[in-house]
Amino acid sequence: MSADTAASTRAPEPPRRQTERRRALGRVGASLGRAWLALAVYATVRAAGIVCVALGARHAGMHPRTRLGHYWDSLWYVGIAQHGYGTSRPSATHPGLSFSDLAFFPLYPALIRAVAGIVPVSAVTAGLLIAWAAAGLAAWGIHAVGERLYGRRVALALVALWGLLPHAVVESMGYTESLLTALAAWSLYALLTGRWVSAGALALCAGATRPNGLAVAAAVCVCAAAEIRRHRGRTSWRVWAGAALSPLGWLGYAAWVGVRRGTWRGYLDVQDGWGTYLDLGASGFRSARSLIMGSGYLSHYMALIVVGASLISLVGLALRPPPLPLAVYTLALVFIALAGANYFASKPRFLLPAFPLLLPTARAMARARPRTAVLVGGALAGLSCLYGTYLLTMATSPV
Repeated sequence: MSADTAASTRAPEPPRRQTERRRALGRVGASLGRAWLALAVYATVRAAGIVCVALGARHAGMHPRTRLGHYWDSLWYVGIAQHGYGTSRPSATHPGLSFSDLAFFPLYPALIRAVAGIVPVSAVTAGLLIAWAAAGLAAWGIHAVGERLYGRRVALALVALWGLLPHAVVESMGYTESLLTALAAWSLYALLTGRWVSAGALALCAGATRPNGLAVAAAVCVCAAAEIRRHRGRTSWRVWAGAALSPLGWLGYAAWVGVRRGTWRGYLDVQDGWGTYLDLGASGFRSARSLIMGSGYLSHYMALIVVGASLISLVGLALRPPPLPLAVYTLALVFIALAGANYFASKPRFLLPAFPLLLPTARAMARARPRTAVLVGGALAGLSCLYGTYLLTMATSPV
């Protein structure tokens, strides 16, 4: 056989890019293979929650899709997706306040508009499809973070707990918490695995999703600063690029609102119009005191319980600190949620993306006997389904 013939029969070497793509797909497949049980558990508990809401809504003469996808903040997101920004109206219950749709960040409405333009569904249905897909990605990302740090048993418990929170119905609604959690979890995972540009890009998207998405950028920037300091500035350009990218989503939207309003305080003025401003928790303390001393709605008492449990979990997290990215992200989220003068009943929703707060409980459940873990999970499932149904069919406070 001649040399030319041998060369022609030899299998051609695949291009480098094709090889990298195959490796990436292999890693994705392996990650999904390890996470399938956690994702199945999560899908089951959230499907049960949706069924309970549907039954409760039907019993109350309400349309389930409307309660999940076109209720409270979802009304604003769908309106932005359909008509763009520009809607503003005075509050009917809070004299002096003026509600503007500029308070809502643009990524989720843009995705609704894009999906509704491609798939023949309404904007409400598109919003729900995006939220459900984002919830699945969030559960996968939470599992990836938990597995890398503490193993598969803790990761499974962490995902299950996130899906069983009393207010986990929000994860199935046309809201932005699921999307933010997905972007945050995968950005944190990218930081843990040294993928700085990916972490920064995901943080940018998180900042364009919700105001508290800035917590993801804080984690990227602090970790980048620690990396630069550790290597005395001699770090890869990727570290600098990730840090530079991370806050651009939040800053870009705030700057756009400022230009549209004609003042650098444009976004702050919009938040003031909603009665939201930084008061370092003074209004939250007053709300908690009045609930303890007086009376209030169930949603307010549940918010008080969730806030208290979050602070206890924060102490537990401090006793066994997680890696720097998770610590910064969690502290920033808790500060934003509790230090702002906003709707007290909605604080559990603002804390929903702070999944690292569940780590102490997840580690305890992973060490517990299987029967104990199942009993605890069943009790939490019942509470989550019943309370979620109450929130969407009976509660008068914003979710």
